[in-house]
Amino acid sequence: MNFLGIDFEDWYHPQLVQKHVKNKKHIPTMFKGLDKILEMLRNSDTTATFFVVGELLENNPEIFDKIIENEHEIAFHTMHHTRIDDPNFKENFLQEIKSFSKLTNKKSKGFRAPTFSLNQKSSWIIDELVNSNYQYDSSVVPAKTDLYGFPKADNEPYRISSQSLEKDDPTGKLIEFPIMVTRFLGKKIPAGGGFYLRFLPNKTIKNTIQNLEKRNIPATFYIHSWELTPEFMPKIDLPIKENFITFHNITKSFERIENILQEFKFTSFEKFFQN
Repeated sequence: MNFLGIDFEDWYHPQLVQKHVKNKKHIPTMFKGLDKILEMLRNSDTTATFFVVGELLENNPEIFDKIIENEHEIAFHTMHHTRIDDPNFKENFLQEIKSFSKLTNKKSKGFRAPTFSLNQKSSWIIDELVNSNYQYDSSVVPAKTDLYGFPKADNEPYRISSQSLEKDDPTGKLIEFPIMVTRFLGKKIPAGGGFYLRFLPNKTIKNTIQNLEKRNIPATFYIHSWELTPEFMPKIDLPIKENFITFHNITKSFERIENILQEFKFTSFEKFFQN
């Protein structure tokens, strides 16, 4: 069984976009595309985990109702899509997790750090998640990029702790579900969604999933809400690199993930714990 996480965030949340839209009015639009995403999941008989940015639930509470009514899982992606290694984030985290708990009727048991910003500076969050009765995290990418990554991390689920972010800790109380990675042109790179879904050949991604399944290792995949509904993404003037990473093949995201879901079985993290 493989896992699908949908990072439900708005057009102004991605790190590569944030600093370029500070002076723009942040009007949420992604809630308009939720029905389209739910229909895609329904057509492929897929259950997913929605890692939701909390402020979107404050603005549009129906997001929560639609996700739960369609038997999907809701999980925590911070309240404002702030990197968890930002200097002031720690002092606000406990209030954020309390706010999200209230917004979701205490249903959230999973967490994903925005921009996969879990690292040695932010390892404290593992203990805080345990103290808040969370069951799992999915913030580790076992490959190195400019923005994130643990190239030496395990590729399959393991028990994580604040002292051991990359390898199984027998005393760890939180399960880590690392994002799928592959080797491409001799280099270990992410392959579990996002930009890499839009950049890599679909055949490469499918072969990676197949190889993991042969080894009884689940593939942990993710996609952003704005990648699935680019029609609600305003045109943003970005530098060349940021523009490429954000918009490259974005109109093909829906078709590509739909194709993968038709061929492979995915479910939510919640179903893993239930079974």
